[in-house]
Amino acid sequence: MDFGSVDVRDTCDDVEGAGRATAGETTDRKGTAAREGALGAKESGLRSPVTDGVRGSASGGLRALATEAVHAGRDDLARQGLHAVPIDLSTTYPSYDSRGEAARIDAFATDGAEPEGPPVYGRLGNPTVARFETALARLEGTESAVAFASGMAALSAVLLVRNAMGLRHVVAVRPLYGCSDHLLTAGLLGSEVTWVDPAGIADALRPDTGLVLVESPANPTLAELDLRAIAHACGSVPLLADNTFATPVLQRPAEQGARLVLHSATKYLGGHGDVMAGVVACDEEFAGRLRQVRFATGGVLHPLAGYLLLRGLSTLPVRVRAASSNAAELAGRLAADPRVARVHYPRLGGAMIAFEIHGDPHEVIAAVRLITPAVSLGSVDTLIQHPASISHRIVDAEDRRHSGVSDRLLRLSVGLEDVEDLWRDLDGALGRG
Repeated sequence: MDFGSVDVRDTCDDVEGAGRATAGETTDRKGTAAREGALGAKESGLRSPVTDGVRGSASGGLRALATEAVHAGRDDLARQGLHAVPIDLSTTYPSYDSRGEAARIDAFATDGAEPEGPPVYGRLGNPTVARFETALARLEGTESAVAFASGMAALSAVLLVRNAMGLRHVVAVRPLYGCSDHLLTAGLLGSEVTWVDPAGIADALRPDTGLVLVESPANPTLAELDLRAIAHACGSVPLLADNTFATPVLQRPAEQGARLVLHSATKYLGGHGDVMAGVVACDEEFAGRLRQVRFATGGVLHPLAGYLLLRGLSTLPVRVRAASSNAAELAGRLAADPRVARVHYPRLGGAMIAFEIHGDPHEVIAAVRLITPAVSLGSVDTLIQHPASISHRIVDAEDRRHSGVSDRLLRLSVGLEDVEDLWRDLDGALGRG
């Protein structure tokens, strides 16, 4: 499997998508070539999704993704005399028409469609959360989206939908986020998983296969997959692509054949480290089943979180561009640093970097001062963590190593700080490591 990385011991390797340095070039020259190429890959990855038209707006026609990020889910506000999105914190709603309410609940039980008319109860749906769902679906180019209390709640709901249909077998490609891996491997929801390389997906499918699950770029190695080829290999089995790292700014998996697009909305969609959520973008038929599971299990998103996520979407393209520029620069500098053994940076760009060092990664974690040593990612500030100790600790050690998560790997979520300040902090920490 290609992990999209650079090994600084080999001057013919490169930051993936980042231009090649020849064998005779100096370490400094190689770093410059890597930075320039990585910036080019980043800009190319951003340009098409942001400028291409996405789904039609309420007023008709196509709007660019950057415009949708600001306006989707808010199209009706001006007509109501509002500018800011209202936050509806109600858990229940009054109704003097109990027959009509019963009919709407019966309809929901049939197909999971959002009830017509006024809200009924918080587990059935919330107007503020619905605005975020509408906006995210528009950005991902799907019919619908269903929000949950966390990314793991969202993934669990998908598995429960398929399990209820007798389709308990999952085909998955490593690496995945550590808790996703554990949920499948441990069979906590009654699923059975077959782990394969991408080329083995078609052969692993069975009559009871309900889902193919991939993550690209993957957590934490940033390995990239050909989603279109994988979707073709899935046949009629739904492909779920975890798009947390890329966001719809860098790629829209539904356009490449994925039926389900998963986000830990805690990360880039919220963008400020102050909201926990998950969301699945999909067609309306699957969304109805997800709503039914959400209603039955109670994994609902709080309205305040829905408001914060909708607000986060409005700056998503700007944040991703700025953080990606910082990350491309840092990836190039790390690739040229003799203290670093290997750098993983995606071909499509983005704000995530993974790098393996020759020294002790725990010393680097302990030595940063500006960068925050913490789990999670996608915030406006830069975070660093040691996956083998934290995010992927729950994965079997041999499985970790086989999927490229070495004990010397560090994962860096690059934020919006000045890049020179970030490099000064990393440089000092690497000296300690």
